[in-house]
Amino acid sequence: MFSHIFISVSDFEKSYQFYSSMMKGLGLEERFCDRNRPWAGWHSAGESRPYFFICHPYDGKPHIPGNGQVLAFMASDRTTVRAIYDLAIEKGGHCEGPPGLRPEYHDDFYGAYFRDYDGNKLCIVCHEPEIFS
Repeated sequence: MFSHIFISVSDFEKSYQFYSSMMKGLGLEERFCDRNRPWAGWHSAGESRPYFFICHPYDGKPHIPGNGQVLAFMASDRTTVRAIYDLAIEKGGHCEGPPGLRPEYHDDFYGAYFRDYDGNKLCIVCHEPEIFS
C-alpha cells in the first residue's frame, strides 16, 4: 500500500539513535544513513519497499508534529510490543499509553503508544492473540 513514510526530526543524531534501536528490535534493515544530508531509511528484511525515513524538514523550516497523526509499526507478538516500548522509553521517548489490549479497536489489538523527541506519535502493535506455551 505504501511506497514510503517520511517523518521530520529536529536533532538527526539523537533521533537516529532512537529509531535505529527501535527498527533493529522490529527486525527492519537499515537501507542507508547519510549524515551529510542528514537522512536515514529502513525497510523490511529482503524487501525494497515500503521505506521508513527520518530527515530534517525538506523546506528547512522547524519540525512541527502533526496533531492526531499516529505512525504504527507492526510487531509479530506482544513480547516485541513490550520490548520496543521499553526501549523507546529508555531512549527518551514519552509514554502516550503503555502496552496493553485495546479492545475498543478489536479483541486482539495489543499496542503501546509513545512520542519521539520531536513529538511524533508512534505505536507498536500486534494484532494476533496471545500465544501460551
